[in-house]
Amino acid sequence: MTNNPPSPNSIPASGVLPSSGVLSTSGVLSTSGVLKLLVDTADVSIWERLLPSGVFFGVTTNPKLVNQAGLPCTLDSLRALARSAFALGANEIHLQVWGTDSAEMLARGRELAAIDPRVRVKVPGTRLGFPCAKTLANEGANVTLTALYAAQQTLAAIALGSAYAVPYLGRMNDAGLDGQTEVRAMQDIVRQFPTRTRILVASIRQLSDVVTLARYGVGVYALLPPLAEALLDHPLSIQAAADFEENARAANQRYAESATY
Repeated sequence: MTNNPPSPNSIPASGVLPSSGVLSTSGVLSTSGVLKLLVDTADVSIWERLLPSGVFFGVTTNPKLVNQAGLPCTLDSLRALARSAFALGANEIHLQVWGTDSAEMLARGRELAAIDPRVRVKVPGTRLGFPCAKTLANEGANVTLTALYAAQQTLAAIALGSAYAVPYLGRMNDAGLDGQTEVRAMQDIVRQFPTRTRILVASIRQLSDVVTLARYGVGVYALLPPLAEALLDHPLSIQAAADFEENARAANQRYAESATY
């Protein structure tokens, strides 16, 4: 059974479809089922280095990453982060709620959702977070249910109408779980229902895990900067490109020299 696409965007007036979308039978652009690579940091200087590559669909943040970037976890700060991300070409940014009860989380979530339609509101997959996530989803927000450690939590994400369910692969392994098996089970579950929920894998320690899960059909990943950099810079590709440049210069020089005779 195939997944129903989320609310799609219209085709741009230019008629040119971005590489991150597919044309549906209704003639509108949808990113359902499309590979999405997200940069997992709140450091704008790293966005400035990575987003212009065109490889990354957007960025993910959370209060820990905001703190690591030396920023306050306030609405104004997150609003400024969103503006920076979109100015650099991000298609979406994930911003996380905080609060000591569901009501406070919901208030934060509504504020975050109001920043821009491209904001994905992250909500922890806890008893406090579930009511917040459900209300936000019912109000039309794109909810990312985060901090998931077991396949059964995917059922909650689907039931709540979440756009994304976020398993912490590396942390699962740290806790003695088989992260790969759990994430694959999550992907199997979303395949069984006409749901918009997609699995967004976070806490990734090595690109080989991404390759393994991608072969299984998992299509959304939050990559920490070192992994994002490694994805862009393979030493053999860099050497091959340098060889091409050297040959181009040599060919042009030889042609120029022969033309003088």
